[in-house]
Amino acid sequence: MKNLFLSESCKETQLHALNPQSWLQVERGKLFKSSLHSPSSIESFIKVPEPPILPFFKPIDYVEVLAQIHEELESCPPCERSSLYLLQFQVFKGLGEVKLLRRSLRFAWLKATNVHEKLVFGAWLKYEKRREAPISDLLSSCGKCAKEFRLIDIASQLPADKKLNSQEVVGGTGNHVTITVFFQIGEEKIACDRQKIAALSAPFHAMLNGCFMESNQEVVDLSENGISPITMRLISEFSQTGSLEGIPPSLLLEILIFSNKFCCERLKAACDGKLASSVFSRQDAVDLMEYALEESSPLLASSCLQVFLRELPDCLNDDRVVNIFSNADQCKRLIMVGPAAFSLYCLLSETAMNQDPRSDITVAFLEQFVESAVTSRQRQLAFHQLGCVRLLRKEYAKAEQSFEAAFSEGHIYSVAGLARVSSMKGYKLWSYDKLSSVISSYNPLGWMYQERSLYCEGDKRWEDLCKATELDPMLNYPYMYRSASLMRKQNVEAALAEINRILGFKLAFDCLELRFFFYLALENYQAALCDVQAILTLSPEYRMFEGRVAASQLRTLVREHVENWTTADCWLQLYDRWSSVDDIGSLSVIYQMLESDAAKGVLYFRQSLLLLRLNCPDAAMRSLQLARQHASSEHERLVYEGWILYDTGHCEEGLRKAEESINLKRSFEAFFLKAYALADSSLDPSSSSTVVSLLEDALKCPSDRLRKGQALNNLGSVYVDCGMLDLAADCYINALKIRHTRAHQGLARVHFLRNDRNAAYEEMTKLIEKAHNNASAYEKRSEYCERELTKADLEMVTQLDPLRVYPYRYRAAVLMDSNKEKEAIAELSRAIAFKADLHLLHLRAAFHEHIGDVSGALRDCRAALSVDPNHQEMLELHSRVNSQEP
Repeated sequence: MKNLFLSESCKETQLHALNPQSWLQVERGKLFKSSLHSPSSIESFIKVPEPPILPFFKPIDYVEVLAQIHEELESCPPCERSSLYLLQFQVFKGLGEVKLLRRSLRFAWLKATNVHEKLVFGAWLKYEKRREAPISDLLSSCGKCAKEFRLIDIASQLPADKKLNSQEVVGGTGNHVTITVFFQIGEEKIACDRQKIAALSAPFHAMLNGCFMESNQEVVDLSENGISPITMRLISEFSQTGSLEGIPPSLLLEILIFSNKFCCERLKAACDGKLASSVFSRQDAVDLMEYALEESSPLLASSCLQVFLRELPDCLNDDRVVNIFSNADQCKRLIMVGPAAFSLYCLLSETAMNQDPRSDITVAFLEQFVESAVTSRQRQLAFHQLGCVRLLRKEYAKAEQSFEAAFSEGHIYSVAGLARVSSMKGYKLWSYDKLSSVISSYNPLGWMYQERSLYCEGDKRWEDLCKATELDPMLNYPYMYRSASLMRKQNVEAALAEINRILGFKLAFDCLELRFFFYLALENYQAALCDVQAILTLSPEYRMFEGRVAASQLRTLVREHVENWTTADCWLQLYDRWSSVDDIGSLSVIYQMLESDAAKGVLYFRQSLLLLRLNCPDAAMRSLQLARQHASSEHERLVYEGWILYDTGHCEEGLRKAEESINLKRSFEAFFLKAYALADSSLDPSSSSTVVSLLEDALKCPSDRLRKGQALNNLGSVYVDCGMLDLAADCYINALKIRHTRAHQGLARVHFLRNDRNAAYEEMTKLIEKAHNNASAYEKRSEYCERELTKADLEMVTQLDPLRVYPYRYRAAVLMDSNKEKEAIAELSRAIAFKADLHLLHLRAAFHEHIGDVSGALRDCRAALSVDPNHQEMLELHSRVNSQEP
């Protein structure tokens, strides 16, 4: 979705600036080298699109909002908790915290107090985990099945009103002539017990026992009421037995309509329940939902809804389903989804946006989303998302109305949408002034300066973008703009350094794509190939040139200008990149190796390890599944299944797979998996000896040096934990002999524990010199030197990877020791502004408590507990601070 939410203004200009077809249509092997270095050619390659306005809930102070949510969760009625967890989900989504947002979604499901919320959040969890669907068979084979994926018995979860369990009307007037009444339908007469029928509803009671003429008649004509004789007999039976067993759905529908017409609530409830249990397919659901909504049958409507939600997103390709959701008014929404309408349309809107944010379906769902919003915060999100979609559709007047509504409700981020629309109308000065007003009125954030930079030029723009990066280093656009500007000025080294800054800690598609074009313009085809192959590893279907050209096509053309590597060449290249900690380069080599006849299972597995290291869990899981598919043997397949289970949180099942693999064949990977999972899951110190034994067994099995280096490194770590420093040093030295560069860090730790800080420092210096990505090496080296050198190393860490939190904590602690409380809190706040980190919030809460700022401490405690509700130290601090609140 992120790639789809691009500014329309930039797309219009880029359509003319970029013309990939002229390049793609040249003869293979004959790129227009003569013109690549001309200014106009470079200009066409390095256009940077304006940053997208993201359709997320982005409060000015997310810490304050998380704290408010936590406080409300402590005191609100149980029925409101799911809605609060949904809001928490939206906050984490705006922060890009995938693990945290999924946990919030699970809490929303767990805390659901009605069947409608359970349906919606269960379906949402299933939708979020759709990429994990291929492992459902693995879980089933292990006796595990996620509860949220099971069908819910709607009738048991949504019981009828208690008053319907007894007869609606009892007794009579005494005026009736006989105890039997005949209902005539056409030529047939159906005998019924007068009092039993009268007890079905107040209208029947009045008709048969009241002052109407039917109360004195033995035959009552019902021919004009649209009911068949067979159905009337079934109603008569129900009046005596209270049962509708064995009746086909077609007749149940007739009974439902009749019961609604004559207000037979008990009959209607029984009929509703029976129909609800007969919904098995989408066709059933489509056919029956109309009746459910027309006849106000919540059980049936909920059963139909369950079928639709279980088939997301596929069911949104069915116009009949879309029409049901799109055309529901408030009354129908209440029947279909009870009090969970906002949650339902939040889910439907997100699903539709992921499929096609410009579609009419997306707009229809978002309009329902807006109508379902009750609270101010709900309206902020709904109006903002509708504004984003309207902007994409170039419906500028309507987009402006939606953004204005969101902004008026307090969603300040929506000012970005207002500024874009105003700029498109030719009022760039208004946009600039509006952003300036926001910057001066609120605690400034990175996106504010990024957005304002679009409405000024030259030095002012550069200054705003530098400020944006200072406040939020995770924003891609400032790096891209600066690097493109430098490239246009022929300052190649500085341009590459700038784009490499962000790629050093964040693997962003648009940044990789821009660097690819840099290398293309510079005729560095080997480097260009590396980047496009990394992109294709992350997303095989990725399209470049703003979605107009498949990345695979560009890769094919660039490949013609790069020397082919043999299998031996590839292995040498992989060793070089792996040992220099060049993860993107390693990904590219593996991508190339997969084209050969080499054992693909092993390569996909190695690919998954790199992707995990690069913090790309979804792509890593896809690679693991491919490794499983391409396994060359049963014991190899079991290992990959074990890693899949382990990586999805099923550690015990992963261990079992490792043991099954070992029983078939003793292999390096099976022993390594078992050792890794055991070390990670067991809290028993005695398990260390078992882990050592398993790693030693692994090292006795055949494997390549890359994996053996990892095993030696892990074994060294276990020895260190057990205090066996000599054995640990031997492991690390042996790992270094086979070029496992990360072993320098373990060896440095051994030196440090032997009280040789200088040797530890020198060891980490060697790692820094060898490693392509060395922020973690600088951070670790900082532990082995004096304060001034420590500060220098940690400043370098923040430059290389501003997402690493330890440097901020260290600097803040130093400032606090120097009685510079405000500066210490500001240092932590600098990082908290763009990263929801428990340790940062914990330390800031402690600082606030130390200076007597109870409200600030309490706010940070509550926000931190939103990040980790079970963190013991945080719970203790929260309890202590809470007791101090007046």
